[in-house]
Parts: sequence; C-alpha cells; structure tokens
Amino acid sequence: MASVLDRAAAPPDETTAYGEEPDQIYDVRQPTGPPRGVTVIVVHGGFWRPATDRSHTGSEAVAFAQDGFHVVVPEYRRAARGGWPAMRADLRDVVAAVAARTDLPDRVVLVGHSAGGHLVAWLAAQPETHGVVGTVALAGCVDLHLVHELGLGAGAAEALMGSTPEKDPAGWEQADPARLGGPPAPVVAIHGTRDEHVPLSISQSYTAAVPSTRLRVIDGADHFDVIDPQSAAFAIVRAAVSELADPTDLADPADLAGGRER
Repeated sequence: MASVLDRAAAPPDETTAYGEEPDQIYDVRQPTGPPRGVTVIVVHGGFWRPATDRSHTGSEAVAFAQDGFHVVVPEYRRAARGGWPAMRADLRDVVAAVAARTDLPDRVVLVGHSAGGHLVAWLAAQPETHGVVGTVALAGCVDLHLVHELGLGAGAAEALMGSTPEKDPAGWEQADPARLGGPPAPVVAIHGTRDEHVPLSISQSYTAAVPSTRLRVIDGADHFDVIDPQSAAFAIVRAAVSELADPTDLADPADLAGGRER
C-alpha cells in the first residue's frame, strides 16, 4: 500500500488563482456522492515550510468529495515565502474567494492537518470567517507556544514567526489558537496516540485552554493515519466532518471504533 504522502489520486476538477503569487492557487473537487450543500476546505501541513505542498492531499480530498462535499484545497505561501503575515493573509483570501463564488456552498467546514491544523484553528477564531460551521484540526500544531517549547520540526514555529515568544509576545499571542479564546463555531481536535511528529499533548493543551473545543483521541493512530482514507482512523475524521456539516447526522458507532472523547 502506497503511503498517503505519495499515493496518486485523480486530478481536481479545477485549479484557480486567488492571487498573483505562484502559491496563491486552490483546487476544487465537485461532489461525487449526493451533494451535502457544504464546502470542505482542506489545508495541508508540513511545519509551514515550502518542502511540503498540497499534492499529498489528493486521496483525502477525493474521500470528502465521495461523501458529497464540494472540496477546496488551497496552496499558500509558507515560512520562507512571506512568513506568518503572508500565510494568514492567504488563508483569509481563500475563505473570501470561496464565499464569493456562487457555485460553491456558503456553509464551510475547515479541515487542517499538522501545521494546517494550526492554520484552520487560528482561522476559526477570526471574526471575518463567517460561513464556517465547524473546524477539524487533525494532529494539529494548535498550541503554537508549546510547539516552540518542544522544538518540534527543528524550530518550525520560530521559523514561521521569525522570532521567539520572548522577542514578540504580542505577535505570538495573536498567532496562537490556544491563546485566542473560543471560536464562534465548534472545533474538534483529532489526534492519535502514536503520533511521533506532533505529540498528543499539543491537542490536549489546546483543548484545555479553549474549553469550548472537543478532543477526540484515536488509540494507535499515527501522524498520517488521520489523513489516510485507507486507515481505520479516517472513519472517525469523516464522521466528525459530517456531524459538523449537519449536527443531525450522528455518526455510526462503528465509525468511531478506536476513538474516544477527552
């Protein structure tokens, strides 16, 4: 079985620019299952560095399209290409671009993995992200200060911010989802117990700091199981996205096997 990082997927239905820079583009996939009337925006990770792009999200995006969602997968400028100011502007512009389109549903669920989990959790707390009905952070770097303290990604948080929390306390506070208070729409953090890239303690710290959020722990899942449709863990992710898209769409207990709320 090919790793989700290099597994081939069918090309998107469309790739569109939302800015003038090469990284300011997004892919669109139309639903292949019965349409749900919700757009899922999938934000990739990679410790905010240019070495990782959206190419590995194909099978994940296909799975959400099969579930009836319109799917948008943005690229964005990363740490060496504008840093945090450019990155946060790009994510805001993507949400605005989706909202401006009449062929994409206005109701949005944000899904982000790893560094992308940080980005969607941050975006969920911003006042201009109207239309967002829920957010799912998968193995997310959702407590930026703790990511820095643990030295994850060989100093990835410091490279993102271009400074340390001691040198720019206000900037770090404004960039850290764990310091921004409760978002207006529900946030679910999903994390595996075997994650060796971003430890479970990051999501535990975030959900403790922001009590309105929920944490779903997946026993035995690693960092990439949560974005791999061929993994049993991904059934829990699909269920969480579906419930946020439609709170009356309660998950089948079989889909939640191996996961637990904390």
